[in-house]
Amino acid sequence: MVRAAGLVKKFGGFTAVDGISFEVRRGETFGMLGPNGAGKTSTLRMMSGLSPVSAGELEIDAIDATANPRSIRDVIGVVSQHDGLDPDISVRDNLTVYGFYFGLDRDIARRRADEVLDFFDLKSRGGDSVDDLSGGMRRRLTIARAFVSRPRLVILDEPTTGLDPSSRNRVWEQLAILKNSGVTVVMSTHYMEEAAILCDRLVIMDEGRILGAGTPDELIQELAGAEVGQVRPQAGQRESVKRQLAEGGHESSEIGAIFVVRGVNGARVDLSNISGARVTYRSANLEDVFLSLTGRGLRDD
Repeated sequence: MVRAAGLVKKFGGFTAVDGISFEVRRGETFGMLGPNGAGKTSTLRMMSGLSPVSAGELEIDAIDATANPRSIRDVIGVVSQHDGLDPDISVRDNLTVYGFYFGLDRDIARRRADEVLDFFDLKSRGGDSVDDLSGGMRRRLTIARAFVSRPRLVILDEPTTGLDPSSRNRVWEQLAILKNSGVTVVMSTHYMEEAAILCDRLVIMDEGRILGAGTPDELIQELAGAEVGQVRPQAGQRESVKRQLAEGGHESSEIGAIFVVRGVNGARVDLSNISGARVTYRSANLEDVFLSLTGRGLRDD
């Protein structure tokens, strides 16, 4: 569905996307995981035909997106970080008018609006003003709008940013159902849990480059191992604990109040000799993968 080769995006002298290459298979959910400023949004905007490609190749559904950026809009639906909903018309009319943009006639646009409102559990709010919706409902409406034209590829930029856990889980459930219908999804996120739950495959990005690629499980096993140690120093013991870890030859990273320690080849690291701290263990996750690749946490920014 998507093929990018040596993709570059420049803004003057600044390179936001630095020669990345990847492929998205039909019917999968493909993620771009990374902190703010990693180049995720710039990549998605090129894929959406909203921003010209500075260099490289980009093909969407067998269409050369560098030569025909307008043509790809017939096969994609886009959900940006900002909802762009019109507060002066009803919830239903926001969807109907969007359908007009894609050439749907009035009856088909209205029927599609009701179908997606029903799917996203918003049908009872169809006559309401957008301003009367909660944050979670507004986000679901924004995602629903992208499906009015029956796209083959949906691009979502940080789909659940700012949502409470309950609303986020609701969006996750509906995206999973959509995936099962055969829609290809490309999404960016800086939530490691979201990437692990939703994505079949993903790339990890930082400073405009791809640092790692694979399934969530493959990346975790290869770069973080099965388990990591967490060392929380007692009051006044931080420097002592840091010294003990270094003297013991342990590879550690400081994340807030704790040290995260990875074992060799994924084995549990022995931290029994560390004094002045509480030691616990947990399963490795994508945050640990990013930490392994960059030396800092996803949330450092």
